Amino acid sequence: GIILVAINPYKQLPIYGDAIIHAYSGQNMGDMDPHIFAVAEEAYKQMARNNKNQSIIVSGESGAGKTVSAKYTMRYFATVSKSSSNAHVEDKVLASNPITEAVGNAKTTRNDNSSRFGKYTEISFDRNYQIIGANMRTYLLEKSRVVFQVENERNYHIFYQLCASAMQPEFKHLKLGRS
Repeated sequence: GIILVAINPYKQLPIYGDAIIHAYSGQNMGDMDPHIFAVAEEAYKQMARNNKNQSIIVSGESGAGKTVSAKYTMRYFATVSKSSSNAHVEDKVLASNPITEAVGNAKTTRNDNSSRFGKYTEISFDRNYQIIGANMRTYLLEKSRVVFQVENERNYHIFYQLCASAMQPEFKHLKLGRS
């Protein structure tokens, strides 16, 4: 299959806007510079041409930009499919991110917000190849972090968020305060 190696520049670049999406839309792989939109276009074309499911695997180390790359891919699909949804599909799918990150992300020595879980996102299209829905499944990879953390690392964010909120009225029944 096609492999794209992308590097997180740790800053916003003007290479992900609608004009760039439209530039890659309808192009053949290799006609333009390597880009996440080229990979997304190829998957979209193959789905439409062969009427078969496609997969894009986004992999990388902590802080590599996997979530952002997935978001750009979803934005590409939403734009080229001319989905009639009022809100961008990536916004809907990623709306659960703060919750999944709180439960599945932790501070490590290499990244303050390191994902300790995997994510599988399935985007559904109708017969006109417009997005009709999405489903995101997460699975915890690092259960050992719950009971043990390496020096200078932390447990999952949710534990610290709950403790910081212990005195809020809606959390009183959880008895998170000191005994």
